[in-house]
Amino acid sequence: MNRSEIYDYLFSSKALFITGLVIMPALLFNPGVESRVIQFLFFCLLVLLSGKKLNPIFTILIITIIVAFNLIIPYGRVLFSVGAFKITSGALRAGIHRAVTLEALVMLSKVSVRQDLKIPGAFGEILGESLRVFSVMMNRKYRITGKTFFADIDKLMLELSEGELQRDDSRKTRTKPAGYIILTAAVVLSWLPFLILN
Repeated sequence: MNRSEIYDYLFSSKALFITGLVIMPALLFNPGVESRVIQFLFFCLLVLLSGKKLNPIFTILIITIIVAFNLIIPYGRVLFSVGAFKITSGALRAGIHRAVTLEALVMLSKVSVRQDLKIPGAFGEILGESLRVFSVMMNRKYRITGKTFFADIDKLMLELSEGELQRDDSRKTRTKPAGYIILTAAVVLSWLPFLILN
């Protein structure tokens, strides 16, 4: 079995979703930039281990854009200047903090939300459908290129509207004992940077 098949075999979509919810506060309530970077890198590793696709160029581009926008309003100690433009410590840290948080949430969603996720109740159905749409879009992000950006977006929307979001109940599985051990380890390792570095 490849990594994606092992991921589907070991974990149920419900267990993955609950694990993601347990991990999320460790990221969102983490005030340290350095520890958030560690969490982000750990979530990237989880994405790779799950067999999901990870586009490092796209990820770095998003982080760079967010950091650049934060540098427009300088505050804190001036690190260096490029002409009249000043790079300040406060703006740089805030930019990295926000950018890494956003991308870490994206990585966490890639491993904790699966297309066969089913949440009970009317609200749960709406939430589950929204999360499945997000999951499909994240997994197909690598298809979108700069040269044919709008055409790629249009193609993606057509694919989504043609029923690719149907829940695949045929692959519904129960979490295996080894899966529970792995998920527990993932939770502990996700919380460690928050508990140790702050």
